[in-house]
Amino acid sequence: MRISNLAHIHPAAQLGENVTVEPFAVIYENTVIGDNTTIGSHAVIMQGARIGRDCKIHTGAVVSNIPQDLKFKGEETVAIIGDRTILREYVTVNRGTADKEKTVVGQDCLLMAYVHVAHDCILDNNCILSNAVQLAGHVELGFHVILGGTSAVHQFVKIGAHAMIGGGSLVTKDVPPYIIAARYPVDFEGVNLVGLRRRGFSNPQITQIQEIYKVLYQSGLNTTQALEEIENNVEASAERDFIVAFIKNASRGIVKG
Repeated sequence: MRISNLAHIHPAAQLGENVTVEPFAVIYENTVIGDNTTIGSHAVIMQGARIGRDCKIHTGAVVSNIPQDLKFKGEETVAIIGDRTILREYVTVNRGTADKEKTVVGQDCLLMAYVHVAHDCILDNNCILSNAVQLAGHVELGFHVILGGTSAVHQFVKIGAHAMIGGGSLVTKDVPPYIIAARYPVDFEGVNLVGLRRRGFSNPQITQIQEIYKVLYQSGLNTTQALEEIENNVEASAERDFIVAFIKNASRGIVKG
């Protein structure tokens, strides 16, 4: 381990092998830090942090501070950071409340400078949040979600896997998987073709996804009618069923076309 004598580490903190802790970092009790992880100068790792292996926590980041929620009564909760995830300068990840008892940032994520992840958010693996993205409480992001810089996401919003949000967007409705959404108010901009191709989706898969969103956004049908049309006339597939299930469970309604 490479631990600066200018860092403050509580004796009860659990540090794995080959952990680096730079000067003026502070690590509280009831924390776990995985092997080969780096804690940068002036970073603060607070009670309830569970940080995976091979992570990089940069200068000034704060992990597992108490929620900014007046309903929080000091219950024991955690903030989980997955393996190989990077938190850049001054990122803040608050721990959970009694609702989910945890905030989770998945594996292989990149949170750029000044990102805020509020209490009870769940981020799946491989998400990228550009500079100054702000997530309110209880937000859920699927696999491979990308949020452009300075975007803000309303509490309880869900963003589906492989979706991309344009920079500066204000997201107040659920965003179905595989699409690009942008502008203010945020709306459907098309299927995320580049992202899907980069991740190995075949041309037939992409064509079917495009067909589904044409029905949903360009047919003139309301959402209920469009779902019926999709289920009745689009060939069953994992992608079709994933989109339909997401929309049926969209508690805030979905972005408009």
